[in-house]
Amino acid sequence: MTEVYEAVTIHEGLAFGEAPRWHDGRLWFSDFYRHGVFSIAPDGSGERREVTVEAQPSGLGWLPDGSLLVVSMTDHKVLRCEGESTSEYADISEYCGFWANDMVVSASGVAYVGNFGFDLDVTLRDVGVEGMLASPPPATHLVVLAPGGSVAQVIDGMEFPNGSVITDDGRTLIVAETMPFRLTAFDIATDGTLSGRRVFAQLDFVPADGICLDADGQVWVANALAPECIRVREGGEITARVTTSQTSFACMLGGENRRDLFVMTAPNSSRFEIADVRLGKIERATVSVPGAGRP
Repeated sequence: MTEVYEAVTIHEGLAFGEAPRWHDGRLWFSDFYRHGVFSIAPDGSGERREVTVEAQPSGLGWLPDGSLLVVSMTDHKVLRCEGESTSEYADISEYCGFWANDMVVSASGVAYVGNFGFDLDVTLRDVGVEGMLASPPPATHLVVLAPGGSVAQVIDGMEFPNGSVITDDGRTLIVAETMPFRLTAFDIATDGTLSGRRVFAQLDFVPADGICLDADGQVWVANALAPECIRVREGGEITARVTTSQTSFACMLGGENRRDLFVMTAPNSSRFEIADVRLGKIERATVSVPGAGRP
């Protein structure tokens, strides 16, 4: 039986929230068009700006020394942040078809960074979802950054690599490939490089965006075309669903027991419609299985 939960809004006033992360008792997240990384208390109060990123922040992760890595989208970089100061950690522009995007960082400091591969907003404006599916956009790369920021590996043939998680044992990476509606898994070697590419779950018309992992090894997936997140078992079975008030774009399990699913929602993802308004929200539902792995 599929469990069903309903989220409630705990925070408003975002432009477009992405990359929610549970860190040091607070929910951290990026907001593309407010050009900052922010954090809030578990109840949604006390928003504070942690870092300003002029070229739009996306994926977040922490290195073993506690410093924060942030994907800087439009200039295709990863920044290292210590307090309010930032420095260039890596330049991945060679491997980006369009904006750099989400990222997960392992316990040893290896970062896995995806990118759009093409201008999604222009494509959707010009041909719509059906047109895009009829003529699939170009594939792109998933970039593996060694500790220190050098490029250790580049995985090609990825179709809009988006949210990613690493299992508790550090041995498996799961990546949401948005365009083909699937979750893709890789084996992680001791040096952080990837092999053994395989389908973790093929989804039915669910463009997987941000994802997070729970203690049962199942993946919560934000459905970028619907007001919901779904919980997916390896193989594709949907075991739970959280409904939200607007379209869901990313999710994270956090809170005191890591059973609160925080969901970043917005009316849509088009920069032509949302960049100058503040209709984004953070919504929350308490679920039965706590979070696990990274982020």
